[in-house]
Amino acid sequence: MVAEYLRVGKHFVTKDVLAALDHARAKLPVGSGPGLLRLRRFLDIALDKWDGCYDYHTYLALPILAAPTGAAPDEAARDRDRRLLHLLVDLIQFELAAHSGATDLLPVQRPDRARLAKRLRLAVRAARPALARCHPDRRVTVTDPLAAADDLRAAVEVTDAERLDLRLSMLPVYVIHDEYLFIRVLQMYESTFALLVVLLRAARTALAGGSAALATGHLVRATEALTEAGPLFSLLATMQPESFRTFRAYTEGASAIQSHSYKLVESLCRTPDPDRLGSAAYRSVPEVRRQVLGGQATLDQAYRRAVDGGLLTPAARTLVADRMGGFAAALTTWRRTHHRLAVRMLGEAPGTGYTEGTPYLGAVRSLPVFRTVPPAPPGEPSAGPAH
Repeated sequence: MVAEYLRVGKHFVTKDVLAALDHARAKLPVGSGPGLLRLRRFLDIALDKWDGCYDYHTYLALPILAAPTGAAPDEAARDRDRRLLHLLVDLIQFELAAHSGATDLLPVQRPDRARLAKRLRLAVRAARPALARCHPDRRVTVTDPLAAADDLRAAVEVTDAERLDLRLSMLPVYVIHDEYLFIRVLQMYESTFALLVVLLRAARTALAGGSAALATGHLVRATEALTEAGPLFSLLATMQPESFRTFRAYTEGASAIQSHSYKLVESLCRTPDPDRLGSAAYRSVPEVRRQVLGGQATLDQAYRRAVDGGLLTPAARTLVADRMGGFAAALTTWRRTHHRLAVRMLGEAPGTGYTEGTPYLGAVRSLPVFRTVPPAPPGEPSAGPAH
């Protein structure tokens, strides 16, 4: 079934095939084993347009790739590194196979050799930090982009179960070559934001207990994770704008505005202003909105209470503020880069998922990340708490 979806694109799978899949899904036995759970998730994703519930999460097959947000920080960081490497290696394998003629999947508007070489070079660059942590004894040292990509592929181990998840999580809507890149990069960012949720929650808990050292450690890791993900935008920028404009015509209903993990990151930093909480941005993520309305604690609140409660020494207070400012700067940089890339690809065209597209991104790119702490200037620590 994956091969059929890749052959024609999810949007063009015939009604007979969809009806047969729907019938098969209805006949699934009751049970909760890992194989059965994976099959149910796959069928729900494959039938999202048939069911009328197609959105950003089913487009990216996030129910198959979702990382547990309840994991401990160290475990979450390892899982994210491993997932990032697997997604990059899978992307590289597809690009090399297409280049060599080993696959005829997604044959439309394939990149020329110069664009391919740049794409592979940036993919290897994006993988280096995670590779150093997961496999410190394995390095990619060659400079030729195709040879380096092949070396990276050989350096990263993927289990059969992980390989199956990768296969099941690639259901593009059409047969444009660059949609493969688009889906994989968005999945990498979702994996990164899932890690940030874990780290920000841990920092919030540490602040509530008056532990500045733990809180700053989690904030540093969050800042590093987001900064390390920056090259993914450069990788995504190798997508051909005409390719993006072609396949996005079939992604109506799916938009990054529906990202749960990103909204969790934003709302864990500080409580969104009432107008933003009431906007389409948060109405598109009702579960997150309910958590916020239910009184979800934030880092802003934890920092203010720790200061007011005398839990932090002056030095600790300054250190925490600096680290919060550093994270705010990294997130603001991410937003602005996202906006610039969207303008390059879309201009002023409306977004998918019934959003206003780049004007929306332009309006929210400078939203304050925290109220208690200003963002640090690029490359500098925060100036300290704001009063």
